[in-house]
Amino acid sequence: MLSDAANRYIELYRSMGFKYKVQAYMLHSFAAFAESRSEQFIQTDTVLEWAKSAPSPRQRYDRLLTVRRLACSLNAEDERHQVPSIDVFGRAPKRRRTCHIFTQDEVDRLLQAATKLTSRRSIQPVTFKATLSLIASAGLRVSEALKLQLSDITENGLLIRATKFQKSRLVPLHATASNGLQEYLNIRERMKTTANTVFVSKRGTAIPYPTMNQTFLHLARSAGLRPGPGLGGCRIHDLRHTFAVRSLEQCVGDRKSVARHMTALSTYLGHAHVSDTYWYLQATPKLLFDVAEAAEALHRGGGQ
Repeated sequence: MLSDAANRYIELYRSMGFKYKVQAYMLHSFAAFAESRSEQFIQTDTVLEWAKSAPSPRQRYDRLLTVRRLACSLNAEDERHQVPSIDVFGRAPKRRRTCHIFTQDEVDRLLQAATKLTSRRSIQPVTFKATLSLIASAGLRVSEALKLQLSDITENGLLIRATKFQKSRLVPLHATASNGLQEYLNIRERMKTTANTVFVSKRGTAIPYPTMNQTFLHLARSAGLRPGPGLGGCRIHDLRHTFAVRSLEQCVGDRKSVARHMTALSTYLGHAHVSDTYWYLQATPKLLFDVAEAAEALHRGGGQ
């Protein structure tokens, strides 16, 4: 069956050290779609119909590419598996996704929307408000916030264990962030739960990533920050992006101080290389003004 073939293919990639989470989700989805038609081999028409149901050109291309790679592997063993053309949907979109830089008012509206999720008797409103607050104030990855354990909270900050690049790091917190987290923990203590994760659902279990993302989309729409389903807009990861950009905006001085700031920020964010941090630094009016001033100083001979 196609689901068995997909599982073997997924395990092969994971055995080589790849997490392969998104691709695995897509392959399982395609296999279920094809098997609902009683198909035992990959058919080009089926691949295209399944891929076309994705909401964006980028997602359609990613679906096609992921299943095509599986088809190439299976076709080498059995030619009854068809390999769709790579350019059915055109070339892969190369334009980098535009990240949304949140204003303080937008963050406040997002958190306010979280307080209205359910009745006050549920921990859900305070949980999602606290999670989003921590991501925004500490620049954590969403997965890092959701995997945070109670034992990872120390007097010196948060211990983020072996994450994206298998690196652990200590993340100091501002006093306001630390106080806000402690307020949440005080409420959490009243719950009957055996979960060790800091943030828990209303059932007392760890919060799955898809649930966190879907809740964020709902809150963003409620706060007027995103249009309806299927349309683009701000993402939860943009909170981390905003943290990085706002941090750079606070940095003033010569090139050496900026370079030191970039190195510290890269370490704080948990990047493997400082060059990875530059990806986050999207231009804002404040940054453009600083660049313009530096360029004028250099032109006058007053800068380095």
